[in-house]
Amino acid sequence: MSARSTKPHEIVERALELSRADGCVVIADEHSTANLRWAGNALTTNGVTRGRTLTVIATVDGAQGTASGVVSRSAVTADDLEPLVRAAEAAARGAGPAEDAQPLVTGGAPAPEFTEAPAETSSAVFADFAPALGEAFARARAGGRELYGFANHEMASTYLGTSTGLRLRHDQPNGTLELNAKSPDRTRSAWAGRSTRDFRDVDPAALDAELAVRLGWAERRVELPAGRYETLLPPTAVADLLIYQLWSASGRDAAEGRTVFSRPGGGTRVGEKLTGLPLTLRSDPRAPGLECAPFVIAHSSGGDQSVFDNGLPLTATEWVRAGELNRLTTSRHSAGLTGLPVAPGIDNLILDGGGDRSLEEMVAGTERGLLLTCLWYIREVDPATLLLTGLTRDGVYLVENGEVTGEVNNFRFNESPVDVLGRATEAGRTEKTLPREWGDWFTRAAMPALRIPDFNMSSVSQGV
Repeated sequence: MSARSTKPHEIVERALELSRADGCVVIADEHSTANLRWAGNALTTNGVTRGRTLTVIATVDGAQGTASGVVSRSAVTADDLEPLVRAAEAAARGAGPAEDAQPLVTGGAPAPEFTEAPAETSSAVFADFAPALGEAFARARAGGRELYGFANHEMASTYLGTSTGLRLRHDQPNGTLELNAKSPDRTRSAWAGRSTRDFRDVDPAALDAELAVRLGWAERRVELPAGRYETLLPPTAVADLLIYQLWSASGRDAAEGRTVFSRPGGGTRVGEKLTGLPLTLRSDPRAPGLECAPFVIAHSSGGDQSVFDNGLPLTATEWVRAGELNRLTTSRHSAGLTGLPVAPGIDNLILDGGGDRSLEEMVAGTERGLLLTCLWYIREVDPATLLLTGLTRDGVYLVENGEVTGEVNNFRFNESPVDVLGRATEAGRTEKTLPREWGDWFTRAAMPALRIPDFNMSSVSQGV
């Protein structure tokens, strides 16, 4: 029997039946992808892939506590199931007691969609997008631009079953588009990216028009030295900074004095004012257009994630509320250690600042400053302050008297997202965005542009 001929829910049920451990969690992930790539105003490749990964988590009770063992394998067939379950059990018996051990989550009736076939994507997802892209190629060619980029669509169906009776299912569509326009001599480059669930809300013509304007700005070149500049961070750059902040917001690490969210003298900074603007940073599994799994899916334990929490319901969580630090990420285990509320990570992030101005309107209100396109190659310098460094890319523009007057050189920056929030003087309108640096791992974000009066461009970069 092949992997594809066995239904995912049957694989989960059979693995649970085979288990001899005290507890068992089985996660079946069905993946399919479709993609397009293009260069020089012409499609180059396209393709569709499918696959399955099965993860078995066995828990074994002992006199010293409960141990866990985790084994994951791809392309699992019916004949592979028993060896996989036994391997997880052997791993559990060979491990010491798990520090994060908790009773497995229990639940009510199985989700009605648990026995349905997995959702799949195909090249049909590009039925309207591909012709529109072809028209954008023609316009770019006529305008003396070359378009490069890719479109990728994924569908992941996750089936989660436990020995305590949970039967949960989540389908996650995930689409990304990255479009880069270059001048024929390759001296000018501009980038735009979009996140989408189905490519119905992506307009290649509008993106090409946006990039044409930016290439026009770059016809005038201005060299600027390193320094602190009033800077407009577009939503994509704000997303990259705040996603890293979320990843660094471990409640346990903060309580142990290791992060920017640690309070001097002990404890955490929960309840402390981080910014004077009424900024709220939140995650919500049911946010329209940014929907994600409404329950914990943990293939491994680490930090503030625990395999014992699989299936734990997720609800809307405000990490920062009206400028005040409100939550840090915790598992049930780390919440117990720190006294903080249980707040597992959620796979989307939204910043609301109460502003209604577009990025263009914020440019019009700028006397002199820089407008960024995006950030990349972001790396952590100091966890105690969450100081990050990275580079600007694909267009840094000079704004004078409310208008873009030219392109300036790229910079290396040194900034902490926590400090950036604290110094922001304006937040624009929140909109869906694609983080460029972290787009391979985190795509569901909605952010406003931020005005930072003194963004630290620490050195000049020669990169494009």
